[in-house]
Amino acid sequence: MISKVIEFFGPPVRKVVFATGIAVSMVCANLATAIAAPAQPWRITQETWTETDERGYSEFVAAIGAADCWNVDDCLESPANPYRHRHGQMRFRADCADFPYLFRAYYAWMNGLPFAYQNGVLPQSGWARDIRYTRSGNRVVSRKSVPATQNGINANSIFVDLRNAISTGSYRHHAAANDQTYFTDMYSPTIDRDSIRPGTIVYDVNGHVVLVWRVEDDGRVLTLAAHPDNSVSRSFYGRNFLRTHPRQGTGFKEWRPIRLVGATRLADGTLVGGHIEATPNQAIQNYSLMQYVGTDTTDTSKRALDQWRQASFTRNGETLDYYHYVRAVMARGNLVMEPVQEIRSSMRSLCNDVRARKQAVDAAILNGIDKVNAPGKLPQNIYGTFGYWEFYSTPSRDARLKTALKEQRDHIEALIEMNRQGASTVNYEGNNLIGDLINAYDEESANCVTTYTRSNGVPVRLTLDEVVGRVYDLSFDPYQCIERRWGATDPSELASCADGPAKDRWYRAQRFLRNQIDRTYDVDMGYTPAQLEAGPHELFSGRGVAEGPDVDVRGFLTSLKDRRQASIGDPAVR
Repeated sequence: MISKVIEFFGPPVRKVVFATGIAVSMVCANLATAIAAPAQPWRITQETWTETDERGYSEFVAAIGAADCWNVDDCLESPANPYRHRHGQMRFRADCADFPYLFRAYYAWMNGLPFAYQNGVLPQSGWARDIRYTRSGNRVVSRKSVPATQNGINANSIFVDLRNAISTGSYRHHAAANDQTYFTDMYSPTIDRDSIRPGTIVYDVNGHVVLVWRVEDDGRVLTLAAHPDNSVSRSFYGRNFLRTHPRQGTGFKEWRPIRLVGATRLADGTLVGGHIEATPNQAIQNYSLMQYVGTDTTDTSKRALDQWRQASFTRNGETLDYYHYVRAVMARGNLVMEPVQEIRSSMRSLCNDVRARKQAVDAAILNGIDKVNAPGKLPQNIYGTFGYWEFYSTPSRDARLKTALKEQRDHIEALIEMNRQGASTVNYEGNNLIGDLINAYDEESANCVTTYTRSNGVPVRLTLDEVVGRVYDLSFDPYQCIERRWGATDPSELASCADGPAKDRWYRAQRFLRNQIDRTYDVDMGYTPAQLEAGPHELFSGRGVAEGPDVDVRGFLTSLKDRRQASIGDPAVR
């Protein structure tokens, strides 16, 4: 049995994951997710969510996404939330898994809507050490719904129960699951602008969940996520969300329609009694397994699903890779990318990632974790664990940052080549693409400055480009000084770091793990510094890799500029 004590905000909660694979929880205090003052009771007045309700929910999520809020509680207290005056003095807490459930339940509460949720899952087959990372996915084994009562219920009790019951394992179910008793809360939708909208959920097989909060006209899907320290970050959908076998349920998800059946309506409109029924997959208009089987077949047999790697995605007669297809089909009209705007958009998203990382690092420093002696070995898996490491470390966040940087570099390289070939999906009207890209990069970098305070109280300002330059030096280890957390290597900057020889050795040994951008949740990583140093250093060794991929888009652009200056007139470098 593995226990998780939530020590960071307010009264603690212990989540327990049993070796059998079922997750239950014990509340260690009266409240965990919220600290409640008088707030309106949750009375159900509607039998089902109408399209108007779904549209209202999308608008609610979109408004929060656009707000200048950076933790869960601030977002729900912000002017962007039209219901903020109706929840009393309640304080809200969520990690990435709880976040979509919190938003959905909150909106249901404020609008008298029914709400039900799965509160127990087991591995689909066999035994698993951690239900969040089962190879064959999970199945629902118990469910709960908000009771329809005459006087309503205390909504806080639902938020507490959700906080205890939900993990990323709750999303890891077969995309075709269709049990009508123990139904899944979500289903796989068609990939188009009508289905993928604010409020849509995206599940990453590596243990992360985000909400879509906006779809841009150019097809970019913007996302919103919460983290164990209660912070909120914004990014966009891309290759950091891996495609996998549909039995693991990765990708886009929509809330399954439910209906309160058999309830009695009182004179004041309150519904009492009844039970929840769910709409089966075949009755949902936009249910589709296309994100797994591709666009060129309607075959959703087990054989077809098992061949998900061979899925083909075609738009307007052109075969695209999956991520390009999503971007193209989500764009208004035909997708046309302007390279300079593309690099600006990606830089702004990266800036948000770095800003969110700063919150996480600051939380560890504020709580004195850097002063704690490091354990003798790493957690069993640094990307998915419990305790101090879960709350204050940043290996997953840092890996996603590096993945986003690599995606940016690869994308810009591809756009340059597409422009050279005259592709119709690229539109550049200038006469110096490389120079314009470098200028845009530098402008966005200068506009994104992160300031951290050294251990001696002296501030250090880092542009986004400077963060990129030290990205493989950024320590994810919460027990290390803030200088290490921000990748200091210059002796003058490191002079204020109080880490001793033991932590210095940890930092050097963790270099191989910092080089790794792939999050490997299913390998043992509980090693000592000596074991990390000894290797082998390869992807599934649990000890990291010898070299990280090139993520420096500015360096790449500068090399092209230098080549052009050395060979003026070469069309390959225009």
